[in-house]
Amino acid sequence: MKIVLRAYSGFFKRGSHHFRISLFLGLLFLFSLLFPQPTLYSHVDHPKEEKGIGIDEKLGQVIPLDLTFRDETDHPVPLKKLIGHPTILALVYYSCPDVCSFLLHNLAGTLTQLLAEPGKEYGVVAVSFDETEKPELAREKKKLYLSMIEKPFPEDAWSFLTGDQENIQKLADSVGFRFKREGKAFQHPVALIVLSPNGKITRYLYGMEFLPFDLKMAILEASEGRVGPTISKVLRFCFSYDPKGRKYVFNTLKVTGIVTFICGFAK
Repeated sequence: MKIVLRAYSGFFKRGSHHFRISLFLGLLFLFSLLFPQPTLYSHVDHPKEEKGIGIDEKLGQVIPLDLTFRDETDHPVPLKKLIGHPTILALVYYSCPDVCSFLLHNLAGTLTQLLAEPGKEYGVVAVSFDETEKPELAREKKKLYLSMIEKPFPEDAWSFLTGDQENIQKLADSVGFRFKREGKAFQHPVALIVLSPNGKITRYLYGMEFLPFDLKMAILEASEGRVGPTISKVLRFCFSYDPKGRKYVFNTLKVTGIVTFICGFAK
């Protein structure tokens, strides 16, 4: 026991390597909380972002639950009928050949692993922002993605909606989702939006892949009406988007500069 205590006694000794690294990580985290870049809270960049395309986060705001869409059975349904528990909202278009398909496919895979009861503890609502898409296509997509969930999953726990341009735009505006039609396709951001039982926006989850833990925590927050910060804020501080490689790369100069400053301070 004495050996263990001696080993740990110098682990965080001022001036030591471990002390500097720990101090760096701690200060970096505090820096991200206390001095966030405003754009990280209000706006998230996307690989093909242009003017009019992206997400303006509206955390804490309530979506208009009186908006009516048509479900996959071609029946009109107001959002308030679907959002009576924590809800995962996905704005997509069903004929999308790439990212929307990957998003819904990966979401189905994550729902397989999610330790929460669908239909009671949470629900999922997919809404097409293409006003030309009809309930028939929504029904096909529902059948496809429900078949990918490898556990019992109530059909009414995941709704696939279509609607007219006016209601689609009102819903998109209420969550800050900005998209643009280009011919028969769209440029659009990729994200899930988590809502509380009363329709309050509590979290944005960006990208096409999600950990079951992240979804579980987002659902728990939504059930309590708690607004959660965007997970990618700290990551986006350390990473920059490379448009040529179409990927995020570690921002060496930015982080190295901070490391140098903090390590010098810790000597």
